[in-house]
Amino acid sequence: MKLIVGLGNPGEKYARNRHNIGFMAVDELARGYSFGPWKRRFQGAAVEGQIGASKCILLKPGTYMNESGRAVGEAMRFYKLSAGDVIVVHDELDLKPGTVRVKTGGGNAGHNGLKSVSAYVGNDYTRVRLGIGHPGDKTLVANYVLQDFAKADREWLDPFLEGIARGMARLVEGGEAAFLSEAARGRNLSQAAAKLNGAAGPNDAKIKASAPRIDVAQGAGAGSGMPLGPVEIIPAAPIPVVAAREGTGGGAVSRAVILPEPERASAAVEIAPAPSQDAATVHPSAAPARKKKGGFFSWWFRTRIRGGVTT
Repeated sequence: MKLIVGLGNPGEKYARNRHNIGFMAVDELARGYSFGPWKRRFQGAAVEGQIGASKCILLKPGTYMNESGRAVGEAMRFYKLSAGDVIVVHDELDLKPGTVRVKTGGGNAGHNGLKSVSAYVGNDYTRVRLGIGHPGDKTLVANYVLQDFAKADREWLDPFLEGIARGMARLVEGGEAAFLSEAARGRNLSQAAAKLNGAAGPNDAKIKASAPRIDVAQGAGAGSGMPLGPVEIIPAAPIPVVAAREGTGGGAVSRAVILPEPERASAAVEIAPAPSQDAATVHPSAAPARKKKGGFFSWWFRTRIRGGVTT
């Protein structure tokens, strides 16, 4: 069993703050893995469900950032978990927006939420650090983290959170590298990949394949050095096909049979050299004449009507 904690401040006022990206991440986990409704537990909101092959508890402390450890400690005691079973998801100023890192133990880099968790449960838990960027001046940090994400940030934030959720199935099994790879991939797809996956590409653009082009080689005609003319493609003559039934007793047509072409009688030819040309002249040979034979009535007519004279 794993306890996955998102750090943030409770209430609608803080819901879209940069400091609340930990809350946003566990909300995406609950949605993506079809967890049940959130319930008020452990001085915050919690929900149980399944991520991959592991049973997990998602927790959003309701004690504000500086006292997050109280809620985490209570949940750990209830489920009899150790610090190694805890994954804390939080914002990280020292990482560029959309960047994720994972570490276990170590310092808290001045993060008040991490300081509180470490004070209550020890330092040996896993941290998932979600980059939000730095304002550039230490004096601006407090105001910066408590500001909402800009509308333009949704272009990277939504895919980023979905990647975190998808990769979490790897992280709860100990696969940190696989988690980072999945999280970095996000949901951005090229148009071709989107089509293959049955999804619409950017702006629902359609992918059109251009017709194949036939290039004609130059200089193929007797060394003229001139390109050949346009290529005319002549369709092949249709092949006669007839459907046949397999077996006896009728039934549906189950196969097709290609009939052979009928044999054509070819006339005998003889080739004789022309007197003034190099090409051969073809003369069809004449077939010998046959004497026409008559039947019984022709014989009777000649013998009886014509006085018995036969020809």
